Amino acid sequence: MVAAVFSAVFAGLTAILSKCGVKHTNSDVATAVRTSVVLAFAWAIVLLADARETLSEIDGRSLTFLLLSGVATGASWICYFKALSLGDVSKVAAVDKSSVVFSVLFAILFLGERTLWGWKLVCLALIAAGTYLMTDRRRGGEAKNWLWLVFSLLSALFAAATSILAKIGIENVDSNAATAIRTCVVFGMAWLIVLCRGEVKFVKKLKGRELCFLVLSGIATGASWLCYYFAIQNGQVSVVVPIDKMSILITVLFSLFVLGEQLSKRAVCGLCLMLAGTLAMAIWT
Repeated sequence: MVAAVFSAVFAGLTAILSKCGVKHTNSDVATAVRTSVVLAFAWAIVLLADARETLSEIDGRSLTFLLLSGVATGASWICYFKALSLGDVSKVAAVDKSSVVFSVLFAILFLGERTLWGWKLVCLALIAAGTYLMTDRRRGGEAKNWLWLVFSLLSALFAAATSILAKIGIENVDSNAATAIRTCVVFGMAWLIVLCRGEVKFVKKLKGRELCFLVLSGIATGASWLCYYFAIQNGQVSVVVPIDKMSILITVLFSLFVLGEQLSKRAVCGLCLMLAGTLAMAIWT
């Protein structure tokens, strides 16, 4: 529970720092730079925690699911950064956090986490309704571009797949080592896309301020991942994921007071529904 809470805090900071880092930066390059920082952070933790000896003990099944989890994470990140470059951070974060709906449904269907499943579905309905209200596409110039919504939904779907695949792959693996392995896959995917799209030239155009935000975002992501996968390994996906998605509160508050974004009454109601559904699921399941 504590690890999931810390994961939420760091995830909230990640969205904020990422938005600041992609204002004038190519979204694919931003993803690649951020992933590079996470990779260095993850392997440094492996070395400091003396977890490298466990790498040779990972069996083929666990490795396969960890690699698939990394692919899903890479796809989620690519979609998420693209969405951030197109829409308001509060709206993108809201839709992205709807991955909790997919995650819990997948956990019930594929992992057999059916404890109080009826109550979980009620909570999911609240979260889904809140997400719909928070998108509020009628307000804001950026929100009129429907592409941000498409990429946000894809990000949520891939993030949900990540949780399930990681839960299976991390069963008998040190969580720090698992995080490092997955990050290698994301790192490879991110830079491959930059190379294939001929976007390497944008790396040289990174400004000091935005580069700093991307690096800080990478550090926050690394910290969030370490906490998240430790929580996943020791708890139920259907409980850990909702707590982790509470990061939206941090993200939205920052977008209001620092980035100057606005929330309509409709969006505020949506945020309240999301938080109510998330808290209810975390506390009573």
